[in-house]
Amino acid sequence: MTQIKITLTKSPIGRKPEQRKTIVALGLGKLNSSVIKEDSPAVRGMINVVSHLVTVEDAK
Repeated sequence: MTQIKITLTKSPIGRKPEQRKTIVALGLGKLNSSVIKEDSPAVRGMINVVSHLVTVEDAK
């Protein structure tokens, strides 16, 4: 399976609680922090909720 790198580029301060919980569930904490996750429909759904706060790229 392919892996993707998710980076938090904007602050979740002032966002809806659901969006902040999604950021934490993805494993992101501080700005510019990154995690590598398996590309699955569940992870893609979480990314869609906070797509305006994160950037996604292929992990190599």
